[in-house]
Amino acid sequence: MSFKRGTPGYGIMIGAALVALGALVMLIGFWKTLVLCILFAIGYFLGTVENKSEFMKNAANKLIPDKEAKVIDLKSELAREQEMNQATVEQTAEETKKSEE
Repeated sequence: MSFKRGTPGYGIMIGAALVALGALVMLIGFWKTLVLCILFAIGYFLGTVENKSEFMKNAANKLIPDKEAKVIDLKSELAREQEMNQATVEQTAEETKKSEE
């Protein structure tokens, strides 16, 4: 029987896993089943990942990427803001002048 995705064998395997999960929930309860599934996932991880520290570093970098420190030149930023404000004031004055005419 083939257990590749999209095959009947894979469907039977997934169905059997879900039936077993449902039976566990009914027999021992939701929280105990959740703990059991988490422990299984940890065991699977420990058994299948060869370089665990590298895997964890990559996962952490995906969740929290390194941010480079961006240096801000305060004088140039203030000058740029003042230019933008002055342009807005001039544009508003022109619009007011046109509307008065």
